[in-house]
Amino acid sequence: MLDRFLYYCLTVPIGNLPIFFIYCLFDFFYLLIRTVVPYRKKVVTQNLRRSFPDASENELNYIRRKFYGFFTDLFAESVKNLFISEKNLRKRMSVRNPEVIEQFYDKGKSVILLSSHYNNWEFLITAQSLLFRFQAVGIGSPLSNKYWDKKITAKRERFGMKVVHADNYKSELKNLTSKPTATLVLGDQSPGKAENCYWTNFLNQETAFYFGAEFMANEFDMPVICGIIHKVKRGKYELELKLITANPRQESYGFITESYIRNLEEAIIDEPRYWLWSHKRWKKEIPKNLADVKFEHKERFLKRFRS
Repeated sequence: MLDRFLYYCLTVPIGNLPIFFIYCLFDFFYLLIRTVVPYRKKVVTQNLRRSFPDASENELNYIRRKFYGFFTDLFAESVKNLFISEKNLRKRMSVRNPEVIEQFYDKGKSVILLSSHYNNWEFLITAQSLLFRFQAVGIGSPLSNKYWDKKITAKRERFGMKVVHADNYKSELKNLTSKPTATLVLGDQSPGKAENCYWTNFLNQETAFYFGAEFMANEFDMPVICGIIHKVKRGKYELELKLITANPRQESYGFITESYIRNLEEAIIDEPRYWLWSHKRWKKEIPKNLADVKFEHKERFLKRFRS
């Protein structure tokens, strides 16, 4: 009952306002999460300190303040995204170099679009079918709240995106045969079991990453494109595409994941305010036998795809 009230009495009326007025409403929210009830301040501060160990306290405070401003705008834009028109969305999300991915459509090849929680990924999810000729597919985990999961999934799919879950993506991809697919994977969240992760140094610390995109690329022989979202101005974004590989089965173990990580790291270092610092990204404990974990992970990959 509460979920229905929040959706129909708050989210729907606010989401249908012009985005300028939504920003005005959420400016109060910015003051609240920055000063009155600092949102995950401890997590944000710890993440920044570990990522930028040479930065001064003033520099870290500046990034944190700018992050809260970005986070507030992201919240406002995410509400608007649930009700935004196709025409308006096309104005707010564009692609700098679409030819990087469109060349594979012309060849009848499905691809993986590997992006991250950097700038407004919600606009990208909803707009992907409008940006490219491919059948858009998004892999994610369902929300714990079934009501909101159903509502948000339906909104994300309204322009053509097909949302699938990590546990059934293989069967879903095999059923989508009418035209090539572009499968969107946001690869920068904290992954599951340590032994199934790809471990590497990221932002000055040992970090675990999902390996699913590299696994999928090799299993289905799908080219991989990295997508970095850049902010043009408030409420307007541009997707920059970089080809990681057109032939995944010819690449060495970890090449795809490592290339993605370095592209993301470069973007974060250039504009740190636009990454999701409030996420408990480094909550996973580093295994004491990390060298063995890395070795065994590599051996399993080579046995499956290179033997």
